[in-house]
Amino acid sequence: RQPLSPGVAGERLCSTEEATAGSGTYTRHGFIFSSLAGCLERKSEDNELPVVSVVRDSESQLLPNVGAVVTCKVCSINSRFAKVHILYVGSTPLKSTFRGTIRREDIRATEKDKVEVYKSFRPSDIVLAKVISLGDAQSNYLLSTAENELGVVVARSEAGVQMVPISWCEMQCPRTHTKEFRKVARVQPQFLQT
Repeated sequence: RQPLSPGVAGERLCSTEEATAGSGTYTRHGFIFSSLAGCLERKSEDNELPVVSVVRDSESQLLPNVGAVVTCKVCSINSRFAKVHILYVGSTPLKSTFRGTIRREDIRATEKDKVEVYKSFRPSDIVLAKVISLGDAQSNYLLSTAENELGVVVARSEAGVQMVPISWCEMQCPRTHTKEFRKVARVQPQFLQT
């Protein structure tokens, strides 16, 4: 794979005598041109002409957009917000992590004034959140968990065991049976206590 000049679509790659045009390319006047910016790939099979194609390097261009659901890991918390690292946009892993902030008032949709950050998240929790704005001067993304489907999806207890959600605001350690408060993403029916 050979990167093309950054952002250049329409770059002349080679003549049609040297290769066959593949995906992400077009031919004109006996030459093959790239139709999008990306990486040049050349594949040869047997004695046929190699096929040149241009593959978009989508992951490097993937950014969390407003409205996107992201998976993030909590780094630190204080009384006003949780700091997180964004790891995935949808189901696509990011090559580099982005910083995000979940403010106290964006944790829950109801009774926002009663929310306590430390009862919602703990460092190293894995959280599903939605991007609500492209942040401040520190380039932090502002995130929200104020929907039933959003919140903590994976959390470890103090004993180091993955906890099981037992309600929308609590998880329990299966080893010690200790309960801890969390803003839990919508609980699966099989985990509900009867």
